[in-house]
Amino acid sequence: MVNLSTIDRPFQIENIERLFISCWPLLISAIALVFVGMGLRDPWPADEPRFALIAKEMVETGQWFFPARAQELYPDKPPIFMWSIALCYWVSGSLRFSFLLPSALSALLTIFLVYDIGKRLWTKKIGLIAGWLLLFSFQFLLQAKTAQIDAMVCAWITLGCYGLLRFCLVDREYKWYALAWFFMGIGVITKGVGFLPLLMLIPFGILRFKSKVGSHIAPTSLWTWFSGVFIMLGAIGLWFIPMLLIVAQSDNPSFELYRDNILLKQTVTRYADSWHHIKPAWYYVTAVIPIFWLPLSLMLPWLVKPWIAAFRECDPRIILPVGWVVLVIIFFSLSPGKRGVYILPALPMLVLAIAPYYQAILNIKLLKTLLFVMCLIFSIGLTLVAILGLLDVNAITKLTSKIDVEPWYLFLSIGLSSLFGIMALVRFSKWFAWPLFFSALWLVYSTYGYVLRNNISTPISIYEQTKRHIDQNAEIALVSFSEQFILFSPYRIYHFGYHTALGPQLEAAYQWLSSDNRFVLIEDEQINADCFDTTDVFDLGFAHRRHWILLPYSAKRSDCSYGHSEVEIFTYEAKR
Repeated sequence: MVNLSTIDRPFQIENIERLFISCWPLLISAIALVFVGMGLRDPWPADEPRFALIAKEMVETGQWFFPARAQELYPDKPPIFMWSIALCYWVSGSLRFSFLLPSALSALLTIFLVYDIGKRLWTKKIGLIAGWLLLFSFQFLLQAKTAQIDAMVCAWITLGCYGLLRFCLVDREYKWYALAWFFMGIGVITKGVGFLPLLMLIPFGILRFKSKVGSHIAPTSLWTWFSGVFIMLGAIGLWFIPMLLIVAQSDNPSFELYRDNILLKQTVTRYADSWHHIKPAWYYVTAVIPIFWLPLSLMLPWLVKPWIAAFRECDPRIILPVGWVVLVIIFFSLSPGKRGVYILPALPMLVLAIAPYYQAILNIKLLKTLLFVMCLIFSIGLTLVAILGLLDVNAITKLTSKIDVEPWYLFLSIGLSSLFGIMALVRFSKWFAWPLFFSALWLVYSTYGYVLRNNISTPISIYEQTKRHIDQNAEIALVSFSEQFILFSPYRIYHFGYHTALGPQLEAAYQWLSSDNRFVLIEDEQINADCFDTTDVFDLGFAHRRHWILLPYSAKRSDCSYGHSEVEIFTYEAKR
């Protein structure tokens, strides 16, 4: 069993001791890993182009309360995250830089919160360890460098947990309880699950009434406990009430559909009766946590006994975060729709519960060996794959046919840099293996990897080919499109609704294609040969493993059976 008293012993390795005694190494490392590569790439599918386009359109049109992609309203998510990108874009004028900035800043905030609450619950050293563990967690840094909502909602949820922990376990100040509920409200209008910190009150309530631990800290007034609901509703109302007022005054059916969709379909219905990402109940435990929570997932078997001991001793510093993490995983496991990123908010509280025991498990030889061997295998594996690819070994080069790029020098750079670092520092401690491999992976990928991948992850090459066939004043309609084709287009764009079925889109495109100045951008396999002459097209080549063509007016067949289309047509032209 791990002894909690070990948390106050000096580290056996002086280098590690020096690393943890100051906040500056953590801050500098976090900034370096999170911000490196920012401005080197454009938004990539699947979600980044959508949010970047919506934010850009907000700035261009001045319509901030109803997010839209090329005039079509986007009711799938509340607007907070898009607002943050739009604000950064409005200030900087550079979408390439600003679209990643909210996630990066959210990640830094989350690291600080984990450090600060760890310092207050235990010691400064424990807080720093928790911060380091979070920074070097694979899923956390992945989302910190991705323009998705999850890094931001993770920060708001962590703020909620931070406020509750300070209120329940550190001091009596009501401001922390109010802060928790306020940011739960902000989390709700960022992504519906922002209320998740409420689950922490379940283990706290059980602990308090069973053992009376903490009863002398937290006030017992019912008004104090329930007042938080009104604070959360007030935060939600900052967006919700103006949105409802605009809907009521506008008499716009699209606004009414947006209201109904965002309030019902994308919240309760999506959780209880998901229509995509259907996974079994054990998905997170078997497919997500073992990989995406590395290296923490390797530590978990050695943490079971000390956590059980902490539960028996009624230590609220462990019971509240561990109990909350378990409840969060159960909550998302009960929903049929699952994505790995959904359980990201559990990571900050998990590292908080691991940090007090980290020094003790640091000395477990089997765990150190497992982590070292894993990093060594990754490094050697990447190096060998790169060498075999450069030697044109057929079994390896087949990989490039699926990713449209030769990644051999990228793999070689990551593999060799991490391998040399590991071998140079292994004599100090095998624990250095993961930080070295992890840092090499992200530093190389966020620079060379970004540049290498950018063209194949955007439609830039498609539009370069398009410019060879048509002039700048032409108009293009998109059929069965992705948002990046709007975001990167140098032309005036028309489309027929993101969720409109392919058949009605083709019918509407046929009707829209009414002059020599109009063209339809489409995948070749989606074309209807009965209505379009497949020989009279402009071949744009392959991108995203699909073959793209441009249909001119002359490609229309006069004997087509399409009738009059009632599909709504949307348009967008970026302000240059």
